[in-house]
Amino acid sequence: MPAAADDVRRLVPGPREPAAVQVLRFMRDEPGYTAELHARHGDVFHIRIERRRWVVLADPEHVKQLFTTPPDVVHAGDANEILRPVLGPHSVLVLDEGEHLRQRRLLLPQFHGERLAAWRSEMERVAAEQVRRMPPGRPFSLRPHLTAIALEVILQVVLGTRGAEEHDRLAGPVDRLLAFLGRPSALLLPLAAGPDSPLVRRQLAPRLAPVDRELYRLIAERRAAGDLTQRTDVLSLLLGARDEDGTPMTDAELRDELVTLIVAGHETTATALAWAFERLTRDPGRLARLETEAAAGTERTYAEAVFREALRLRPVLNNVLRTVVRPVEIGGTRFPPGVVLAPSILLIHRRPEVYPEPQAFRPERWLGQSPGTYTWIPFGGGTRRCIGAAFAQMEMEVVLHAIARAVRLEPVGAPERPVARFITASPERGGEVRIAA
Repeated sequence: MPAAADDVRRLVPGPREPAAVQVLRFMRDEPGYTAELHARHGDVFHIRIERRRWVVLADPEHVKQLFTTPPDVVHAGDANEILRPVLGPHSVLVLDEGEHLRQRRLLLPQFHGERLAAWRSEMERVAAEQVRRMPPGRPFSLRPHLTAIALEVILQVVLGTRGAEEHDRLAGPVDRLLAFLGRPSALLLPLAAGPDSPLVRRQLAPRLAPVDRELYRLIAERRAAGDLTQRTDVLSLLLGARDEDGTPMTDAELRDELVTLIVAGHETTATALAWAFERLTRDPGRLARLETEAAAGTERTYAEAVFREALRLRPVLNNVLRTVVRPVEIGGTRFPPGVVLAPSILLIHRRPEVYPEPQAFRPERWLGQSPGTYTWIPFGGGTRRCIGAAFAQMEMEVVLHAIARAVRLEPVGAPERPVARFITASPERGGEVRIAA
């Protein structure tokens, strides 16, 4: 690994500040620091914000080359190693090659087609209930309400909890784990000590153990349920899934995939919605257009445009990571094994030749326009594109309409800057708003 890091410094430009300074600047203002380095060094540069040095890519053509590189040449799972202590070794996000392909084939069918449509009414009910809890007459942060919606969708649609007892057994432990992961400090120790450090395991143990206990209990109860084939929740569907050899998922594999869905699906969806309303409430004309569409209830086009633009302008995750395991040439440069290639979602989404006025929030740019495969990448790309992308986009559209139909929101305070929440970038005040009279 050190040899690869030395090669990177010879191959591409990058900052000369000590690693600790780079980490500090990255954690304090990732968008600003990344934009500064891009302006200084161009579309390919290195940065050191963890034990391994990243090579940041900002050209869509370079991203295309990387996303179409065979999975035995670059590994996404290895690059995501910082997530392994939370998600577990069987998570689709930390596996590579054959193991990843097996898990992906088991998971992907559960998130498409008729199954998605069947979950819409449940999402609408959950969103409507939470909107009624928003406080009238005073400023409040939207994010806690959006995370509550995302958590309920996970508990009811993904885990299929029924009854107050089963629901509450999981809600508390899951909520406490997610609250811990929302702190910036949750990322510092794994970055400094590495994901396999005993210190990291010790830090996570009291937060993970209650979640694991309840998930394993739920898995055992569901396996024994007499109505398993009639259930439509994700857990029940996964219990019935079989690979090409007819082998089912083990309890440990189920646990890791469920935690992956909980952590990835909760944090990213709630944050994306918070950004959408943070931007929309500062643009009354566009907010009114969403409200009109929501009230009519016959179209979803503008809601889709809103969340696409929110994910473009304020991506929840700012980077995609791949570790080179066999020498690979990207953009005319040959990178050795050990290098982490990091397409910058943030920089790709702000290319002026792709998105005129890239800093402007303009949902209309998506009307009649499909996202580019290598120019709109909030869910990654290639064979590693997020399995839950369609699920998340449907949830965002449902929640945008539910809120716009029920209340008129107005902004409070100055526009919000992104702040780090574990691996995501969230509005600093969580999307502070007020319900208009």
